[in-house]
Amino acid sequence: MTTFETDALASLDSLYRTALRLTHRSADAEDLVQDTYLKAFRAAGQFKAGTNLRAWLFTILHNTARNRARDRARDHVDIDSDAVERAADSNPDGQRAGATPESLLMRDTLAPELQAAIDALPIAFREAVWLRDVEEFSYAEIAEMLQVPAGTVMSRISRGRRILFDRLHHLRPAHV
Repeated sequence: MTTFETDALASLDSLYRTALRLTHRSADAEDLVQDTYLKAFRAAGQFKAGTNLRAWLFTILHNTARNRARDRARDHVDIDSDAVERAADSNPDGQRAGATPESLLMRDTLAPELQAAIDALPIAFREAVWLRDVEEFSYAEIAEMLQVPAGTVMSRISRGRRILFDRLHHLRPAHV
């Protein structure tokens, strides 16, 4: 295994967490990460040594996710709501079918109110807040990944945090 491959695979867990945050389904997150690595390894010759490999991988991940979302928006899906209800009722222990250790950890780590508030954020705000506050990327790195100006990133993070605060401020103790 080359140094590039070794270094790239070191970001697997954080790429998966972000993919899961974007897709909300473990199978889709796994596919997204797999496509990301496939594209990265095919384009390894285009990577400039000495630059931020992790940011490059996250850029590929976000571009791939964006392209998938665009393609999916073109598809029409019919949903059998009765089948969905039956599937939801058939899981007696209350956990979601297909729950991964990562999703269970995130569910147990984040308070349900916080998890719900994060999930309810518009995707643009959720991406920016997640990449900054969880993955700890710089504004410039996030701007490059999302292909938007750094000012837009800062605005999205600020607005996303404000939405989270507004949805969660009632949980703070009164004396704080």
